[in-house]
Amino acid sequence: MVTTSADNNNEATTQTTSNPKYDRQIELKAFDETKAGVKGLVDSGITEIPRIFHRPNDHHYEDSSQVSSTTASVPVIDLQGVVNGDKAKREEIIKRVGEASESWGFFQIINHGIPDRVLEEIKDGVRGFYEQDVEVKKEYYTRDISKPFVYNSNFDLYVSPCVNWRDSFMSSVAPDPPSPQDLPPVCRDILFEYSKQMMKLGIVLLELLSEALGLDPNHLSSIGCAEGLYILGHYYPPCPQPELTMGTTKHSDNDFITLLLQDHIGGLQILNHNKWIDVPPLPGALVINIGDILQIQKC
Repeated sequence: MVTTSADNNNEATTQTTSNPKYDRQIELKAFDETKAGVKGLVDSGITEIPRIFHRPNDHHYEDSSQVSSTTASVPVIDLQGVVNGDKAKREEIIKRVGEASESWGFFQIINHGIPDRVLEEIKDGVRGFYEQDVEVKKEYYTRDISKPFVYNSNFDLYVSPCVNWRDSFMSSVAPDPPSPQDLPPVCRDILFEYSKQMMKLGIVLLELLSEALGLDPNHLSSIGCAEGLYILGHYYPPCPQPELTMGTTKHSDNDFITLLLQDHIGGLQILNHNKWIDVPPLPGALVINIGDILQIQKC
């Protein structure tokens, strides 16, 4: 799963959704029908963000006990021993993966075997898609998740309390990969290459997680956990009023495992022991997120 993220976690300072003249559903529909996303708003030169993006001041989005922390850091695990076939180092890596998964639910990996060239090209491909002409992008804009390539702004646009300052695309690339003509030319080749790299690395991670759980290395793969792969590409344009909104609100991933590639901007935070922890981007690193399904599987 790929994202290029720059989240903003400042508290909203204004509440305007109680205005009786404000019809939220009409504004949501008008925004959706432009098919231009948040990037379209920025390109139009707005200086004030629409009210649908204002983040409510309530406990669901802000908790005074959940203060930002800079004293802790997400574990960074070097996979060089696994890539090189070093059995002694592999045992240590398995132990660290297990500890990080249980105590954090997150860890970063380095020396994972994916060439830096591929990581840079996928970031360029994601950015290239969003920065192309809006009329080209509109051809892919849809809320039909059965499509091979889905581009829109906020998958939960009509049900979320506030809209995230973010555009996204999604493609299911396994077990049934899309046809080349179904993917945008600007990022087609790198999406296929990146998908292959992610599948290979995903199987390695499932082996490590299986062993960390005291199971056979092939256990998670043998029960179908390695069969599906979705790729997501997020885009967070500059915001004229960042104090009023967020790029991505508090959530958990409803998948098995997420492999997240950050860009250089950063902004990602995770909640650990009731504290928000920054996850600064490391060159060549991937952030691993234990998803909801894997947590259920462990139970």
